[in-house]
Amino acid sequence: MNPEHIAIMWFRKDLRLTDNPALVEAAAKGRVLPVFVLDDDSPGKNQYGSASRWWLHHSLEELNKQLNGQLHIYKGDAKHIIPNLAGSFANCSVHWNRSYEPWRIQRDKTIKALLAEKNIDSNSFNGSLLWEPWETLKRDGTPYKVFTPFYRNACSSAIQPRTPVKKPKLKLEDSPHNSLDISALNLLPKIPWDAQFKTHWQPGEAGARKRTKVFIKSGIKDYKEGRNFPDKKNVSYLSPHLHWGELSPHQIWHDIQALAAGENEDCFKSELGWREFSHALLYYFPTITHNNLQSKFDAFPWKNNARLLKAWQEGKTGYPIVDAGMRELWQTGYMHNRVRMITGSFLVKNLLIHWHYGAKWFWDCLLDADLANNSASWQWIAGCGADAAPYFRIFNPVTQGQKFDSDGAYTRRFVPELANLPDKLLFSPWLAPDSTLQAAGVELGVNYPNPIVDIKTSRVEALDAFQSIRR
Repeated sequence: MNPEHIAIMWFRKDLRLTDNPALVEAAAKGRVLPVFVLDDDSPGKNQYGSASRWWLHHSLEELNKQLNGQLHIYKGDAKHIIPNLAGSFANCSVHWNRSYEPWRIQRDKTIKALLAEKNIDSNSFNGSLLWEPWETLKRDGTPYKVFTPFYRNACSSAIQPRTPVKKPKLKLEDSPHNSLDISALNLLPKIPWDAQFKTHWQPGEAGARKRTKVFIKSGIKDYKEGRNFPDKKNVSYLSPHLHWGELSPHQIWHDIQALAAGENEDCFKSELGWREFSHALLYYFPTITHNNLQSKFDAFPWKNNARLLKAWQEGKTGYPIVDAGMRELWQTGYMHNRVRMITGSFLVKNLLIHWHYGAKWFWDCLLDADLANNSASWQWIAGCGADAAPYFRIFNPVTQGQKFDSDGAYTRRFVPELANLPDKLLFSPWLAPDSTLQAAGVELGVNYPNPIVDIKTSRVEALDAFQSIRR
């Protein structure tokens, strides 16, 4: 009599039970052994950042509850742990959903080969993208480098995203190897800088569905226009849930598809398309994590001033909309997308600091830190990536604040020391008369910094630097 088949379900960035293709297949094979491995050995410099680790801790706790406390936790090199675990069973298979970071692709190939040597079947699935990167190529078989034709041609001509699959019935198996408690992964910070995260977020599949319902009920309306204003509730706040796979893109795509078609729904779907575009870029150009996609930028004369970088990181640049964004990031693990563009432009163009430093800071501070999105977006704002914003497109932090936070509600929330300034001076406090500053309780250089660079002069320097590499 053959021993009962054990199907190892290797959870990665798919921390959900619903619409999980690998889990469905594992459940169909036999008794399921749910496993998570914290692999800090394989990613090299791409280990999870501090904010990501906070989210992961709480998401694993939620997944473990869903699995009645039977999620088996390990820490170490997955190339050793997964094959060794699978080899403990006489009749076993291993299942996972694919990831597209270069280090994961290489590691997973190695694991598949090691399992094959043991005559153990391994099966991987698409649980993270609407379309696989190889499904969105040009007719000549090359990848797109511009988003609009990618989305209009490749995505629209591809097969429609599959219908989400239901949560399977599971017969769970115990592990023959001692597993860890989630707390033993030491994902939470020793210093409680994350104290405010819990007031903003609910990691886990239930939190993802709750956030989706709120967005569909009240956020999608006026999304196309409202998403540009950081104080409006028109953004979905789904990016951390999508990154960790607590919600699949297929689920939210079909939720939006079920609504009456309109410009807001189409606009949101195109934002999902940008996520697909970023992952396709990373898949076909894996060095975009550290190399300029446009090589002419290799000669760009960056200044990389440590003092200015620190002021930017701490939200003490003297430009209120920039400081508001950087403080939102630190306090909530998130930053509104419009403000991400403003703060990114300020770093690379007004401060002439390499986009690497911005990407590294966001990687550590963002709860939705995603290697594909982070790399592609920073290259976009720096002007050196695919479909990049023209280098001469330099966001003016004063006019951006005036246009997208005209009543100052967002800026005053995160830069409260300027709360009593009148709207017309909120984004340029250095222009305020002494009497106005005094009445507002603002003392420039004491309780709020003077601008660390002149916006006009720094713009000219940036354009001169760009001309130097063109020559």
